[in-house]
Amino acid sequence: MKSRTKARSVALQVLYEVDVTGHPPGKVLEERLVDEALDPALVDFSHQIIFGIIPIVKQLDDFIAQHAPEWPLDQVATIDRNILRIALWEFAVSGCTPVKVAINEAIELAKIYGSDSTPRFVNGVLGSLASRQNEIKQALGLT
Repeated sequence: MKSRTKARSVALQVLYEVDVTGHPPGKVLEERLVDEALDPALVDFSHQIIFGIIPIVKQLDDFIAQHAPEWPLDQVATIDRNILRIALWEFAVSGCTPVKVAINEAIELAKIYGSDSTPRFVNGVLGSLASRQNEIKQALGLT
């Protein structure tokens, strides 16, 4: 697994646990890093993802729900929802990752952690969200 993919994987695991259990994200990240040794820059990247997403989860979920209308968000698997949140945050909020790279990375995470249908679902939702990058930034007050 590539280094930034590994950092995303750690972030995904933390976001998943926080979503399911409500544990404090900082503590979960610390515990995750005991099992997964990361370079300090990658720890920072995971931290940015986690703490960039958590305050705006509701807004990210609203955009995701608009592009997956046949799947109410509460019925989307927790892992799938968090993969979508990470990619959307990367390309539309932080702007740290080009859209195509964020989508490809999300698909890779979907192949590792999701079900057989997850990669297609993630690709479809993110593909439709990609064209709304500027609109998402404006809605979140980032422009």
